[in-house]
Amino acid sequence: QVQLVESGGGLVQTGGSLRLSCAASGRTFSNYAMGWFRQAPGKEREFVAAISPSGGTIYYGDSVKGRFIISRDNAKKMVYLQMNSLKPEDTAVYYCAARNSMVVIRTVDSYDYWGQGTQVTVSS
Repeated sequence: QVQLVESGGGLVQTGGSLRLSCAASGRTFSNYAMGWFRQAPGKEREFVAAISPSGGTIYYGDSVKGRFIISRDNAKKMVYLQMNSLKPEDTAVYYCAARNSMVVIRTVDSYDYWGQGTQVTVSS
């Protein structure tokens, strides 16, 4: 069992930066692939980024590639999402997710555990 708690969301102007954090509980965090997803009002949940248990494999969604950076600290059981050059279209609730696998996947249904989400709003 893994519990996830996101933090770091807020209101930022276009071009600004935010760093999201995800704190995980559970003894086997280092066995889990981790992902970040987002969901805007009226839209489906969208893949943002994912990282393998070792951190050696990373994927990004096309809309955030080159602007966002995912990282993890297994000793602290933390996952981070550094978001730079933010745009109004990045506005959404951002969710942290865990997948009990060494394989990194981009699909929503492949993740076993989810946090409650943190709101990110980018003003124009």
